[in-house]
Amino acid sequence: MLNFVKRLISSIVLILLLLTAINFSLIFNILLIIFFVLTIYEWLKMIKELISKLLGCFLITISFCSIYYLKYIDEEMKLITFVLIISIATDIGGYLFGKLFKGPKLTKISPNKTIAGSIGSFVLSILSIYLILKFNIIEFEIIVNFNFINILLVILISASSQVGDIIISYYKRLYDVKDTGNIIPGHGGILDRIDGMLLSFPMFLLIVLIF
Repeated sequence: MLNFVKRLISSIVLILLLLTAINFSLIFNILLIIFFVLTIYEWLKMIKELISKLLGCFLITISFCSIYYLKYIDEEMKLITFVLIISIATDIGGYLFGKLFKGPKLTKISPNKTIAGSIGSFVLSILSIYLILKFNIIEFEIIVNFNFINILLVILISASSQVGDIIISYYKRLYDVKDTGNIIPGHGGILDRIDGMLLSFPMFLLIVLIF
């Protein structure tokens, strides 16, 4: 119960911080730099092999550069908000469906991940964007009508987020690390919270640049 309370309070603080950052460019840039430095630090602290250290640092750098570039092409940061919503819904959907339905494992790389959890990630991601568009909570220029192509876009971003989560989970199991840090009470480190976003943002930027 104590851990749950910590997670709840931390989540509320993070959401308020995120909403503030999205509305103030300077705060967003400062937070982006702080999160980048902390993520690199947590990765280097956890990983032992030089090649894995370098590859991880490269991926983290690409991810944060993708976020900054999305901010550059969309000052209102709706593109960033779009990916954040899908990534968060992916995380929550995977956790809830995995706990409720359990069932077969998704992969040996990360035994805690289940097929039910993966399906839940897709379902909640699609449902979240659908409801936001239906009730005009946020107007995303990239999505006007919720058609098959846009559903496929959400699925691709959610899948990328799941792969990022699995990769970090694999390394945490490899080095017998429960959390990459303890900076966020009840949650662990920065890397624990943004693992899925490390791939979802570069994937989304690639789609935007191509199409």
